[in-house]
Amino acid sequence: MQTLTLNNGVEMPALGLGVFQTPPDETRAAVTAALELGYRHIDTAAAYGNEREVGQAIRASAVPRDGIFIETKIWISDYGYDETLHGFDKSAAKLGLDQIDLLILHQALPSDFDKTLAAYRALERLLADGKVRAIGVSNFMVDHLTTLLDTTSVVPAVNQLEIHPYFQQRPVLDFDDQHGILNQAWSPIGGITFYPGYGEERRSVLADPAVTAIAEVRGKSPAQVLLRWGIQQGRSVIPKSTKRHRIAENIDVFDFALTADELKSLDALETGRRGGPEPSGVTLAAYGRAIQEA
Repeated sequence: MQTLTLNNGVEMPALGLGVFQTPPDETRAAVTAALELGYRHIDTAAAYGNEREVGQAIRASAVPRDGIFIETKIWISDYGYDETLHGFDKSAAKLGLDQIDLLILHQALPSDFDKTLAAYRALERLLADGKVRAIGVSNFMVDHLTTLLDTTSVVPAVNQLEIHPYFQQRPVLDFDDQHGILNQAWSPIGGITFYPGYGEERRSVLADPAVTAIAEVRGKSPAQVLLRWGIQQGRSVIPKSTKRHRIAENIDVFDFALTADELKSLDALETGRRGGPEPSGVTLAAYGRAIQEA
């Protein structure tokens, strides 16, 4: 497994299993399969409602705890200094962990950015106390990051973003690169583009002719081509699946490399259309929901 070095020296596997929208009763089996197949990085979140099952699979695994990189996220409903410290306690208890490898803020909250900043200062406290090994953010745009860097002490180790060939967010990627923030791709194979909420123009990146042509030449699946595209450009990727054969397929991407022309052909697929929520529209009224106690 290829690893990436975060800006504080912590090593993180380049590819992990995501469990977004994975029902709790399927999460345990998916994480168990992933660990058996060689995954050593699991990405979850308080808002996913499946941290407990992730923890159960980790404890049941033959893989030692220090061999697994666990990442989770604080939801906007738990922003604020004391609230975020308690959010950590809830997540750690559900996961059954004393220390979380990477803890990030799930979204910026532009309508109350002071609360977002207070939440990040809580992450800094958790880092200083050794309760987390690295801290970061998710879905933060350049303006959010600029304010964060101007008013806090620790540069985020990671910014987790929607990144796939149809939506690449290059200005944010470039800003992160300039400041030593690792870009991490959620929906790295473009799954968000064919979720029911995407609208009438739903289309699968996996079926794009530019992707399938490379897959045919390489003897790989379209998903493997897209994951390789992300990894080869220095990003972390966290594809999700609950099917064992897909989980196995997604990790089998370290035995080939795309050419410069192949990378360029995938870069050219940009549509500028976001699949996830518009960051500027995230409010507690629209997206807030209580995160259960442990």
